[in-house]
Amino acid sequence: MKRWLNRNILGMTLTSLLSDASHEMVMAVLPGFLPTIHVAAAALGWIEGASDALSSFLKLFAGWYSDKIGHRKLMIVIGQFFTGTGLSLFALANSWGLILAGRMVSWFGRGLRGTLRDAMLSESVAPEFRGRAIGFHRTGDTIGAIIGPILGVLLLARLPHGATPDLPFRTIFLLSLIPGLAAPLAFLVMVKETRRQPKPWMNFLHSLNELPPRFRRMLIAVGLFGSGDFSPALLILAAATLLRHDYGAVHAAQWAAMLYVVRNVVYAAASYPIGWLADRRRKAPLLAAGYFCGALTATLAAVMFGNGSSSLPMLTAIFAIAGIFAAAQDTLEKAIPPDTTDPAIRGTVYGALGAVNGVGDFVSSALVGTLWTLASPETAFAAAGALMLLGAISVRILL
Repeated sequence: MKRWLNRNILGMTLTSLLSDASHEMVMAVLPGFLPTIHVAAAALGWIEGASDALSSFLKLFAGWYSDKIGHRKLMIVIGQFFTGTGLSLFALANSWGLILAGRMVSWFGRGLRGTLRDAMLSESVAPEFRGRAIGFHRTGDTIGAIIGPILGVLLLARLPHGATPDLPFRTIFLLSLIPGLAAPLAFLVMVKETRRQPKPWMNFLHSLNELPPRFRRMLIAVGLFGSGDFSPALLILAAATLLRHDYGAVHAAQWAAMLYVVRNVVYAAASYPIGWLADRRRKAPLLAAGYFCGALTATLAAVMFGNGSSSLPMLTAIFAIAGIFAAAQDTLEKAIPPDTTDPAIRGTVYGALGAVNGVGDFVSSALVGTLWTLASPETAFAAAGALMLLGAISVRILL
């Protein structure tokens, strides 16, 4: 255990726990807030997609730039600050405009710090322990994603609603600043960086051209899957929509948030075992199985809308499967690249992976949100499931 569970791993894990607690307490209640300000599912899909697109291109630049200047820590701390403060802008929103602005600020920070943290994480342990270190980090990250929605639901139940049903939501958005600001502080204090020799001559396009063929094939599979891998916010919105008739808007939002907690509990429980397995088995088949769980999640959601079902056990099963696929995706996508790429361009490698994921997130969230509004939620989730299944198949063929 001591050979890999070091101060850097603990510091990055605590940072992610705090950051996710802040982010997820907002995102868990956001679908319940949107109807109070008359924002539709299509707007949520495009907001999620636009912020993911910004984040994706910034990840690519930030990864390359960190390789060029030889250090990453300061950029991560700045990114964590923006991530932890951006969503508090939702407290002022009366339409989709400030929802978009807050998401863009937060995802600007995420784009700045996400791939750099992944690179530092992979460099903080020996290769034979990389899978379990990443799995441990994902577990800690997801514990924050469990704490956040629980806090959101408890606050939503206890804060006074008064004459305006939007008031408790706005209060929650402001309270998210507490863990949001603690996250960059934890990283600043706990994580130590060994700076590398700067490479002022390093060319952006040349670095991309140095990406090896096997990693490029992986990016194709990741992109295919990502084009159907919609934001979890849309799955929460699906649950809230299906439950609203039986439970009313506020209680449906609470149930949807608690289902998201179920997803995150499974995510946290599965991440380390998947990472441990990845240190002992071929990673590509494990990733394909995780992608298949993603396709199953979307397909089952489409079936529920098609049947007009509001079954809580069925929704619980869907969110549990979503937790398994999220754990496999996040752990294995980050564990595979160091096996096939040069450490000198590690930031660029994770930046390219983040960029492809971000483009996929933009396509999938916009696609699901738009099809939901123009056709039906059944059509939207069925399309997403088909794209994710193609991603699972492509992993088996290309890797």
